[in-house]
Amino acid sequence: MEKRPLGQSDLHVYPITFGGNVFGWTINEKQSFEILDAFTGAGFNFIDTADMYSRWADGNVGGESETIIGNWLQKRGRRDDVIIATKVGNDMGDGKKGLKKAYILQAVEDSLTRLKTDYIDLYQTHFDDVETPVEETLEAYAQLVKEGKVRYIGASNMTPERLLESLQVSADKGFPVYQTLQPHYNLYDRAGYESTVEPIALEHNLGVIPYWSLASGFLTGKYRSAADFGKSPRGGGMEKYLDARGNKILTALDTVATELNTTQAAVALAWLIHRPGITAPIVSATSLNQLDSIIQAPQLAITPAQLELLTTESGY
Repeated sequence: MEKRPLGQSDLHVYPITFGGNVFGWTINEKQSFEILDAFTGAGFNFIDTADMYSRWADGNVGGESETIIGNWLQKRGRRDDVIIATKVGNDMGDGKKGLKKAYILQAVEDSLTRLKTDYIDLYQTHFDDVETPVEETLEAYAQLVKEGKVRYIGASNMTPERLLESLQVSADKGFPVYQTLQPHYNLYDRAGYESTVEPIALEHNLGVIPYWSLASGFLTGKYRSAADFGKSPRGGGMEKYLDARGNKILTALDTVATELNTTQAAVALAWLIHRPGITAPIVSATSLNQLDSIIQAPQLAITPAQLELLTTESGY
C-alpha cells in the first residue's frame, strides 16, 4: 500500500479516507476511539470531518465529530501521525454559515479548539456561498495559511464555474490554491461528477476525495429489496438505487466479490481507487467488521477485466 499526494501539496495519504460524520451520531466517543485506533493501527492516516458534523442528530448542535477527534488526538498523542481535514461554510445555526472572511476566521478558531490542535492539514470549503466573492474567501484562507493555522485548502460542492474562477483568482492574486476536490461520486452516482468537474480535477491535478463512496450503503449489497430498508437509519434512502441499473451494478459487484473472495463494499471502493484522479475515497464505518471490509480495498488484486466489467455495468 503506497501513499498518494493530495493534489500538488506535500501531504501524502493512504488511499482510504475515514469519514468522521458518524462520530457523535451513530457511534459514541468510546466506539469512535475503537474505530480510529483500528483504522490508524492498520496503517491509514487520513481523517475527514466538518464543523457541522453531526448537527442533524437529535440533541446535537454541531462540532460533535471534531470534538471526538480532538479528544482522541489528545489522548493518543497521534497528531503528527495523521492528516486531519475539516470543512467550513455549512449551516451551524444562529446565522453561522457561509464563506465571508470574518466568519471563516472565527470558524477556524472554533474548529481548532474542538480538534485540540493548532493547525489543520486540509481546510475545505464545504458548500459554496455564491453571495461571497471567491476572492474574499481565498483571502481569508491566505491569512490562515500565513498564520500557520491551515496548511492547505480544498473544495467541495462547487459548480465548475466557481471552481475554475477560484483557481484563476488564486493564480492571479498569489492566494493558496485548492489542492483537493470532494465531490459526490461512486459506482452508481457517476454522471454528475464525470460530466462536470472531473475534467477540471484532472487538468489542474486536484486530489479527488469523493464522499458517499458506497452510496450510503447501497454498494455494500445489503439492500436488495424494500424488506431490507429497515437494516439501518439510511435504509429509507435506498429505494432510488433499486432500479434496473442498480441491480446490474449489484450483480457485477457480486461477481467480482466472489472471484476475489471479498465483500461488495471492498470491490466498490477498489473501483473508485483505480479511477483517474481519485486519491482516497471517503468512507465511514460503525463497527470493526465494517472497517475490516473497507481497509481491504486498496490491496485487492482486482484485474483490468474486473474493473471494466464494473465500469460497463454501471454505465449511464
